[in-house]
Amino acid sequence: MSITSSNSVVQITVPLVFPAPMQLQGFSADDIYGTDPINSAEVMMGVDGRQSAGFVYVSVKQNFTLNPDSLSNDVFDAWWAASQAAGEILECDGLIVLKSIGTKFTMTNGVLTSYQPLPDGKRTLQARRHEITWERAVPSPIS
Repeated sequence: MSITSSNSVVQITVPLVFPAPMQLQGFSADDIYGTDPINSAEVMMGVDGRQSAGFVYVSVKQNFTLNPDSLSNDVFDAWWAASQAAGEILECDGLIVLKSIGTKFTMTNGVLTSYQPLPDGKRTLQARRHEITWERAVPSPIS
């Protein structure tokens, strides 16, 4: 089985800016996207050595790394500009299809929580990194 990322499909929809899904392209060669681990429980230890735990809902943070010349940076630029003009948070939804492992992830109620407005200028222009924080990221088999 192949575990390549090269045939992945990443789409986001920002209804007030891009009502149709926009496919992101032009990713960095070594870093398409990444997610932070999540803590799925709140745990505390009592002074008597008895542990208590509780279920908590958690957000999913996801970074996208785009080459400096990626046209998909325009998607984030337009989303950021629309949010600034409205003075409001503009939510999005997303879909990632990982053909190599037969799984898709449906992400809902995302917000742009980190935006890199321009590439770092070094010997060559560097990739730009943008972060979306999702309410949910749900895996399912590709049908």
